[in-house]
Amino acid sequence: MKVLSVSDIELSLIYSPQIVERFGDVDIIISCGDLPYYYLEYMISMLNKPLFFVRGNHAPVVEYGSEWERRFPLGGKNIHRRTLTTHNGALLAGLEGCLRYNRGPYQYSQRQMWLNVFRLVPGLFWNRLHYGRYLDYFVTHAPPWGIHDAEDLPHRGIKAFHWFDRVFQPAYHLHGHVHLYRQDAIKLTFFGKTKIINTYGYQITELPSNLFNKRSNG
Repeated sequence: MKVLSVSDIELSLIYSPQIVERFGDVDIIISCGDLPYYYLEYMISMLNKPLFFVRGNHAPVVEYGSEWERRFPLGGKNIHRRTLTTHNGALLAGLEGCLRYNRGPYQYSQRQMWLNVFRLVPGLFWNRLHYGRYLDYFVTHAPPWGIHDAEDLPHRGIKAFHWFDRVFQPAYHLHGHVHLYRQDAIKLTFFGKTKIINTYGYQITELPSNLFNKRSNG
């Protein structure tokens, strides 16, 4: 299974007809936040693939256009505080936002992030029981504590995410929020069995197809 993940910055190679030639073979699209809803809708319409998203701290409560307004990208599925199985068997869970640094939307304290993470736990154990694994993709806007984060308050990592990755070991933890401006910036970190990836711009990831045939024998 092939996944196109995006976050934080619009790219001309995606917001143009060449998206079909370049990304037409992906199975699903994942947004890690801070992208306009019209941009995500364009991806859905051009690729005709399902899109799953969490909101970033710069996401508007309402996005206004010349003749419309949006509270979410039409055709997209919000996975904040949810665990779900996609049509092709991938296991996803997501959490929006970053640490609170002003009165803007989609910001949380470290304590609130712990509570958000704990809400995912029952679904993870259900996955383990029925599919033999907890999770394939953990989708967040902010990075985990101590991995890909920064010293300033808005870009500090989330302590609960670090715990989550250590305990449940998803195949991938996709995040955005931290912008990458240098060629040598670190995008990928191996944390146990988990690949933690900053999806700034876009990233392509894959899961082996035989993974979806596995079921628990318990």
